Amino acid sequence: MERIFVVCALLLVSTLSRAADPYDGTWRTKLTCPAKGSTQGYIWLIPSFIQGSQFRGEHGTAGEPGYLLIVGKISADGNAKLSANGLVASRKYARGIFTTKGDEYSYDIKAHFNSTDGTGTKGAGLGIVGRECTFEFTKQETPTGLTP
Repeated sequence: MERIFVVCALLLVSTLSRAADPYDGTWRTKLTCPAKGSTQGYIWLIPSFIQGSQFRGEHGTAGEPGYLLIVGKISADGNAKLSANGLVASRKYARGIFTTKGDEYSYDIKAHFNSTDGTGTKGAGLGIVGRECTFEFTKQETPTGLTP
């Protein structure tokens, strides 16, 4: 009888911990940066994952131009300040007089998540050189019987 009680208690704890993290799962992040001046715009689709309310999205290959890593914690109310770190893909998509392919960059993203979607913005920086980019987060369906 004790064994059945322990198994039931473990299942209950597992279910409650999943309910505590409604954002957990596989997500798709759409990053849209519009053209500004002579700098071309672009759209990236970034595979992302949330576990324990910790966000992680990665585009490209680490250490190579065009790489972008986005990480951060989502609070219980859905608000998040994510950090993005990357390497410039090409001069034609980057702002700044001295920016070249492969240069490092970083910025913060102010975001808000719901259980199935979310939005975010990257500030325009100094305004003169920066541009406002937007983020759309969409939770992906997990096939029945599989866990992310």
